[in-house]
This record gives sequence, structure tokens and C-alpha cells, in this order.
Amino acid sequence: MGEFMTEPQQGLARRGSVGPQGRHGMLPGPAGPLDGHEAVVLLERTRALVDLELRRALDSLPGSMRRIALYHFGWEQADGTPAAGNAGKAIRPALVLTAARALGGRQSTAVRAAAAVELVHNFTLLHDDVMDRDTTRRHRPTAWTVFGDADAILAGDALQALAQQLLAEDPHPASGAAAARLAACVVELCAGQHADTAMERRGPHDVTLDEVLAMAEAKTGALLGCACALGALYAGADEADVEALDAFGREAGLAFQLIDDVIGIWGDPSRTGKPAGADLMARKKSLPVVAALASGTPAAADLAELYQGPSVEGEVERTVLAVEQAGGRDWAQLQAADRMGRAMQELSRAIPDPQAAGGLLALAEFVTRRTT
Repeated sequence: MGEFMTEPQQGLARRGSVGPQGRHGMLPGPAGPLDGHEAVVLLERTRALVDLELRRALDSLPGSMRRIALYHFGWEQADGTPAAGNAGKAIRPALVLTAARALGGRQSTAVRAAAAVELVHNFTLLHDDVMDRDTTRRHRPTAWTVFGDADAILAGDALQALAQQLLAEDPHPASGAAAARLAACVVELCAGQHADTAMERRGPHDVTLDEVLAMAEAKTGALLGCACALGALYAGADEADVEALDAFGREAGLAFQLIDDVIGIWGDPSRTGKPAGADLMARKKSLPVVAALASGTPAAADLAELYQGPSVEGEVERTVLAVEQAGGRDWAQLQAADRMGRAMQELSRAIPDPQAAGGLLALAEFVTRRTT
């Protein structure tokens, strides 16, 4: 997303900004500042490993479903001709492989699990785009706008089934526990999405911060936590370490969502691939918006008035300004820093060696300071 980074966000990118002792504690990790290079390398390696498994899985789909899935991943045009598109950053599969390695496992044995997590992630994207009526993703038209609602939904269903099939056919001894955990995560994801859509039907003052934080954890944190937990399972970790890594991923995922919501309002559309203020015009109760509405400020009253009526062309700037003046932006950025501190505490429980934890730390910092 654009070269968008405000001062609180820059703080997340500097060593010492968040950590086990809170925003002013020290982050465990290799000596010296993290410049994002380690995370980029991990993501590139993950993409190379997991894309092979994903392509094999997608090639097993019936022709009609395969075409939609390959389009969604950016590997084909709508007419079926090859495309060198963007399949995403591979953050979730990178967490699987990096967690496995951090706990002494072999990454090569966890590739199917990593691919399964990425399939589930993309199942949610296909469905979310239909429900939210988003028209662009990764700088191209969303699948439902090209193939229709029904086909996009069915393709998403197929991806979820493929994820379970990958684990069911995996001979690794952890595959059964991984499949059960991923299935439970999908149920939680659906519950989070249901809560999100239900909130849209409620008045601007009828949604609490606790509710929207719980919804965000279910929608975003759950799958990042599951990814880390699957890596731990494939490394043969004990239950305490599996749960600690799940908690690490959940907290990092909530920080991810907080920053994503900030970027969704204040990011550069030319870099995000999405129209400016789309969530605001759709009256979505994102984390900064709910925080702003709960602030009790004059700007909160202005925002509530805007949210009570239908969106009107040309009012995006006024809505953005109301959220900012009511403190929504500052709250979200400070909350993201706090959640990263909690994530680091959980990570140090499972992996006290800073060197071993370095890859997971790099990925967590990458997603919370990202600008694209």
C-alpha cells in the first residue's frame, strides 16, 4: 500500500518500540535493527515452495473451478491465458514454515500444511469479496465481478475442501491434529465474518470496542494463530508451545488488522488497489471507526450522523476527517503496538532463544509496519 507510514507506525518499525514489557520494552531478536529484509527473504522462499504445492492442488480441480481459482491467484487471465499476477505475500504459509523451523522441525515436511493454510485464506477472500461487494483485489477485478457471485462462492468452497484434502492425504504424523485445528479455525472465521456482517445492520453507537476486537481476532487473528500452531505441530512441539504460538499469531494478527484498517482509510489507492474510503462509504464498522464513535468527542457525533445515513458522493473526506479528529487513527496505531507487545510475550514463552525466534519476529514486524 503506498509509502504510507505515520509516526506511530514508524515506531513499530524501530527496535525498542514494542516488546514484552510494553511499547517501551525491547523486542527479542537478532542484534541490530530489522529492516524487513529477513521477512522479504522468508516470504520469497515460502512463495517458491508453496506455489508448487498450490498449483498441483488447483490443477486437480474440475475445469470450471480451476479457471476461477487460477484467475483469483493471479496465474491466469479471465479467458484462461497465462498471467504473471500477484498471488499475495504468502504471510500465513510463511508463518507455518518459519514456526516449524524455529521449533526444530524441517520446513520441507510442513509445505502441505502451509499450502492448506493459504488455500483457506483465499477461500475467505473469495467469499469476503462477494459479501463486501469489493470490486478490486491485488489491482485487478475480483472473481465475482468476472465470473458472478455463485461461481466465486463455489470456487471458494472448493479451495476450502482442497485444504482439508491436502492434510488428509499428508503422511506426516501431525496431519490429523492439523486438520482438526484448521477445521476449527474455519468455523471461527465464519463466526467472525457473521459478526462483522451483523454489525453493519446495527446503529453506529450499538457496537462496542470489545465486540469489534473479538470480531477482528476471529476474522484475522485466528488464521494467523492457526498457521503458527500448525508449524509447531509439524515440528513435534508440546501442547504448551503450540498454544503459545497460536496466541502469538492471534495477537500479531490483531495488530495486522488494526494497521490494515488504518491503511484502508488513509492509504494511497494507487498502491492499495482499492478505492479510497470504500469501507467508510459502505459504513463498515472497522476498528478505527468504532474507536472514534466511542470517543465521546464532537467529531464522534459528526461521524455518527454520517454513519446513520446513506453514503453520499463527495463526503469521503469529511468522514475520514471525522474519524481522525475523534482519535480513531491514533487509537488503532497505539493498540497495534500494544498487541505486538503481547505477541512478543507469547513468542518468548515458546521460543526463549532470540536467534531461533528471529524469523517469526521479522514476519510479525513486517505485517504490522507494512505499507503495501
